Amino acid sequence: MSPAREAQLLEEATYSEVRLRGRLSGVTSVEMPSGDAAVVFRIVVDRPARQRGLSGRVRVDALECVAWSAAARRRLLAWHDGDVVEVEGWLQRRFWKSGAVPASRTEVVARDVRRAA
Repeated sequence: MSPAREAQLLEEATYSEVRLRGRLSGVTSVEMPSGDAAVVFRIVVDRPARQRGLSGRVRVDALECVAWSAAARRRLLAWHDGDVVEVEGWLQRRFWKSGAVPASRTEVVARDVRRAA
């Protein structure tokens, strides 16, 4: 098998794909040191019923997301906290140093965002 075909098969066999539907929270526009613009936000999603506490209360996860495309940034900035939205994208882990301490963050990179009907 050629190295190119082997690389293609590996790319097809491994991927990161995320699809979320939840409530929008904490939308903030940021400018990176590079000059690139992004919108960071959270999607609040309910956990499945089997993961609810003994009290039966619904537990939630607030998942960190970032949108880089101009269209997604415009949409997100026009919406409000609590709006139900759908996000499609992929998981990404970023690394940096905070002073001398290494840090990392796992986030959803939003390829597409839309309000849920």
